Amino acid sequence: MHIRRFVLAAALSTVLPAAWAADLYVVAHPGVTLSADEVRDVFVGEKQFAGAVKLVPLDNAALQADFQARALKLDAARYATLWSKKGFRDGLSPPAVRGTDNEVLASVKSTPGAVGYVSKPSADVKVINKY
Repeated sequence: MHIRRFVLAAALSTVLPAAWAADLYVVAHPGVTLSADEVRDVFVGEKQFAGAVKLVPLDNAALQADFQARALKLDAARYATLWSKKGFRDGLSPPAVRGTDNEVLASVKSTPGAVGYVSKPSADVKVINKY
């Protein structure tokens, strides 16, 4: 019974509209200058610098599927394939994954160039966009 409940929950999460989910905020280290239009490029490996600052994208495991759907317009399989190709062709690594909002916020605050996404930003990070 437990397995059926899990499968049903997983199936429903893939068909519910993204508008039903909580807000997502893209946040950055205070030293990062980035526009909302550049967020997708950062997370798909197309933009690696903001001026002289090396960007450090961070995925949030708790919100990753929702972020991929809303901000990147990709599903998990497509995202994994994209990064597999980027790694092979360009030698790039996918964004590091943090488990929770608190872990993402701590990394963004302490890492120059860091960009991540959370469900609730803190006052000491820069909010780039809201989805």
